[in-house]
Amino acid sequence: MGSFSIWHWLVVLVIIVLVFGTKKLGSVGKDLGSAVKGFKDGLKEGEEGEKKPAEKEVGRVIDNDKS
Repeated sequence: MGSFSIWHWLVVLVIIVLVFGTKKLGSVGKDLGSAVKGFKDGLKEGEEGEKKPAEKEVGRVIDNDKS
């Protein structure tokens, strides 16, 4: 009773296409895809940025001799 059948979703999809048009929906899809891709790339850069300083500090020797 609470769920919709496939026919309900098809009618909703047809109404959305009629209201917005296919060009507008296509551009929204492209924008959404590029936003998701940019978000994933940002996460990868953030993970790489966290790893690189830690790797650099492993081989670093600090000499505290002030003679």
